[in-house]
Amino acid sequence: MVTRIFRTLRDGLLFICFVVLALLIVAKLDRNTDPPIPGPYRALDRDTLSAGVERLRLEGLDAPEFDQVCGSPKGSWNCGREARRALAGLISAASAECYGFARDQYQRILVRCQAGDTDINARLVRMGMAVASGSDYIDEEDAAQREETGIWAGEFDRPRQWRRMRGMMEEPDDGDAFGDLWARLRGWLGGMFAE
Repeated sequence: MVTRIFRTLRDGLLFICFVVLALLIVAKLDRNTDPPIPGPYRALDRDTLSAGVERLRLEGLDAPEFDQVCGSPKGSWNCGREARRALAGLISAASAECYGFARDQYQRILVRCQAGDTDINARLVRMGMAVASGSDYIDEEDAAQREETGIWAGEFDRPRQWRRMRGMMEEPDDGDAFGDLWARLRGWLGGMFAE
């Protein structure tokens, strides 16, 4: 009797693990097959773009707010405006394409952008114009911090902390794997019923 219960529980747990693994694989593969969102793209702020009537938010990073000031050995500088300027420069390439379909709480499409072989999201973090949000761009953040590039050249508040200290609405953390999976499933299922 005990052996049968143990086997049933084991089989149930294995089934649940298999389903979760399959969903994670689908979510990962899905990232690589999102159709590009038609441009041209325009930088609205430090991590938000417009493409026609759509608003797009760069996924996997968090850049300083537009009015945020950072320190450096040479004095204070408006790192939020510089982050927007850097994004505008990177996204202006004729080959720039952004991919994604899941939406955040503000109905912006979460995107990853490329210009040729350059991952724009990763490049912003590597330039020190944004911090990694989640695990995707940790290596780029570590390199920028080690080389004291951009915001890492001096003292600064992480954008999330800066918003919290000023009572601004909190952006969701891109590092929330369950939230990301849930958003992708909602987007995928919504797309199935919309066709």
